[in-house]
Amino acid sequence: MMLAQQSLPVYHQLSEQEVLEYFASDVTIGLSAEEVARRYEKYGWNELQFKPGKPAWLRFLLQFHQPLLYILLLAGAVKAFLGSWTNAFVIWGVTVINAVIGYVQEAKAEGAIASLAKAVTTEALVVREGQNLRIPSRDLVPGDIVLLASGDKVPADLRLLQARNLQVDESALTGEAVPIEKSLQCLPSDTGLADRINMAYAGSFITFGQGKGLVVSTANATEVGQISQSMERQISLSTPLTRKFEKFSRTLLYAILTLATLTFAIGVGQGESWIYMFEATVSLAVSAIPEGLPAVVTITLAIGVNRMASRHAIIRKLPAVEALGSATVICSDKTGTLTENQMTVQTMYVGGQHYGVSGGGYSPKGEISLSTSGSSPFEDGLSRTLQDCLVAGLLCNDSQLKQTGEDWSVVGDPTEGALIASAAKAGLSQSGLVAARPRLDAIPFESQYQYMATLHDGESRTIYVKGSVEALISRCSQMMDGQGQMIVLDSAQIEQAVDMMAEDGLRVLAFAKKAVESHQHSIDHEDIETGLIFLGLQGMIDPPRPEAIAAIHSCQTAGIRVKMITGDHIATARAIAQRMGIQTADSVIAFDGKQLAKMDDHQIVAAIEEGAVFARVAPAQKLQLVEALQSKGDVVAMTGDGVNDAPALKQADIGIAMGKGGTEVAREAADMLLTDDNFASIEAAIEEGRTVYQNLRKAIAFLLPVNGGESMTILISALLARDLPILSLQVLWLNMINSITMTVPLAFEAKSPGIMQASPRNPNEPLITKKLLHRILVVSLFNWVLIFGIFEWAEFTMGDITVARTMAIQSLVAARVIYLLSIGQLGKSLVAYLQGKSRSIVNSPILLVGIAVAIALQVLFSQWGVMNILFATAPLTWNQWLICCLPMLPMLPIAMLANRIDPS
Repeated sequence: MMLAQQSLPVYHQLSEQEVLEYFASDVTIGLSAEEVARRYEKYGWNELQFKPGKPAWLRFLLQFHQPLLYILLLAGAVKAFLGSWTNAFVIWGVTVINAVIGYVQEAKAEGAIASLAKAVTTEALVVREGQNLRIPSRDLVPGDIVLLASGDKVPADLRLLQARNLQVDESALTGEAVPIEKSLQCLPSDTGLADRINMAYAGSFITFGQGKGLVVSTANATEVGQISQSMERQISLSTPLTRKFEKFSRTLLYAILTLATLTFAIGVGQGESWIYMFEATVSLAVSAIPEGLPAVVTITLAIGVNRMASRHAIIRKLPAVEALGSATVICSDKTGTLTENQMTVQTMYVGGQHYGVSGGGYSPKGEISLSTSGSSPFEDGLSRTLQDCLVAGLLCNDSQLKQTGEDWSVVGDPTEGALIASAAKAGLSQSGLVAARPRLDAIPFESQYQYMATLHDGESRTIYVKGSVEALISRCSQMMDGQGQMIVLDSAQIEQAVDMMAEDGLRVLAFAKKAVESHQHSIDHEDIETGLIFLGLQGMIDPPRPEAIAAIHSCQTAGIRVKMITGDHIATARAIAQRMGIQTADSVIAFDGKQLAKMDDHQIVAAIEEGAVFARVAPAQKLQLVEALQSKGDVVAMTGDGVNDAPALKQADIGIAMGKGGTEVAREAADMLLTDDNFASIEAAIEEGRTVYQNLRKAIAFLLPVNGGESMTILISALLARDLPILSLQVLWLNMINSITMTVPLAFEAKSPGIMQASPRNPNEPLITKKLLHRILVVSLFNWVLIFGIFEWAEFTMGDITVARTMAIQSLVAARVIYLLSIGQLGKSLVAYLQGKSRSIVNSPILLVGIAVAIALQVLFSQWGVMNILFATAPLTWNQWLICCLPMLPMLPIAMLANRIDPS
């Protein structure tokens, strides 16, 4: 149980030292493990405790708030008024069953979405016992020291201790649209929330710079936590598809009421008893209502969400399940999504010479050799120029390599991990160099500057810089030759080396340094605007994921185009795209950010249609590209992991963020998270999205023909003043118990073999297409003939109306078994097997279980005395059962015809 944090001082009024003393913490050491455990006992988890939502009883009652159930409730009330209490209780019982099913499935779906949302945890970088640790933000306690960088979500309320160009987006808390620039100055106690520039509040985002803060409040004691206590937590299951069903239900309700009223009026006008006509009208209304459909829709969506989660795609917003099935274009980042995210330096250009680097991944095993001779450059000692280039990559670096058994991984950025590994292959130790040349200050990498810089002490104070070639060359006037002598910068030679590396698909980083005065303790962008000395280039590659190559091919087969949008050099991006088969033409068409900047809207639309690769793209241009695709009617899935990706992720039809490597800003803007940051998981999610929609169409195609056949039978019988072949309670049994038992297994159907060979679905496609409507009409006509024919024959032959009705119902169910098999994959694969088109039969135990349960229930329906009383049925003989099975034969050609009309 979390205890409240009481009697706290006004933190923004205290100095950094005062707040550290108050929490007994240290800015460089942080808290000890024992102290963290004690504070956890006092304060609990750092997670919001929400007020409970609607009580269970109210959520259950809301299940009755459906237009089509109003008719059933009203029919039951009239039956009770007329004294038919058995009928009334059965009708009401069916509505209760419907409500229970809806309540249980909705609770399961909400629970699944809530649990999946918790599966991706926010992490925080903290200082504990002098070590920088990345921990789940829920493990934070007051007194923890948290490190902040651009793109982070602030995990708790913090009093800032350090701030370097730190800007925080607090719009969600204060309504201030512009990010706030932070500082450390003490403030008056009455300073308003929006003006507390020395604080960073939970839920806000770091948009620029870096900083360090002390946790002063966690969980519900935070500012956002106090607000949340006055709110209810709601998870909405409303999606475009469910709204289509609601619209369909309302339309059907009006049609049913109109038809029922006309039927009643015509029958009474023809001299029929109003009691008979009322029974006929109630039966007609009940027969037209697909009572089981809402439950099936909810179950199918919930199953789809869970299946996607098992394939590393967590759905944050349920409409994404449907949108995925319609995706026509995927705009994907390259690094980590299409590739392994295991950078390896393969070549270097230093002092006018090319070097090859062996070994793979982050392992320090390997060696550096001259590309021309293959000999080691260390025979006479490491050259000064090569050493300086490697040292720059090692010191201008915020990452570390970690060894677990034989495996090496990077704690931090993969690119920086590759630089540590290349230096280690030359015998340079990161820990040794850091101790000998301690860092005094740093400028973190920002996309608008395209470089990182660090200031180091040692024999002399030196700034080391790493970044894009374009960013560094413009700031350099000199370079070092192979002997370590200063010469004039040869830009043309450097560009030629860059092009050679890029043609091989390598990512190229440039390195430079600058000596400064011994009294300088800090640096800013002005310090490296000019006067840098160029040290060299390191070319590295992040190899394509084999599964991503296969996924791209699968997407292309499914009519989904893949566009690569990356910050890499255009030649590098083009080479990777060629290797991955993103564009099947002989040469990949690529554009860079500079080219896009010169284009008008029409030209950008043409470029995004023609091109497959977009390199060196600015954040605003990503948004432009998404909008350009949407203007042509494409349904766009967009991946992103950075702060600046958020606008494009929000604009895309399906925003996809990286669950492992993505920033919190990107995650908040996305509809879907990839827990493995792998492009193949996008393809898997699209596959599951298509399967969900396909299974929903199967459910509609199975359910509605029964309603159609029942309605036609009752309507014609009433207008012709014939005995009703099926009563209202019997209709309810068919529509609820039998239909749900046989339909729910369709929600569990696996993907069909050709689902990724079909073109993307039109998102504006109506719920019931013309082909599906024609299928429903054909099977409805057969069901009408079947029910009416069996009933008339049985009543004429046997003279017992109860037996005739029972046989009509059992005949319909028998035919439904064949129709269900024809819709499901089991039946289709069986036909293909018998025709010699397939060597295997789909294993579908759930479908067989559903059929078996339905048959068992039908046996009880006619053979059990209690059911005979409730539903006015009669026990059947073996001969009568055999006659009821005969309609399975004519259903075979009808099912084949229906599949030809609507193959899906």
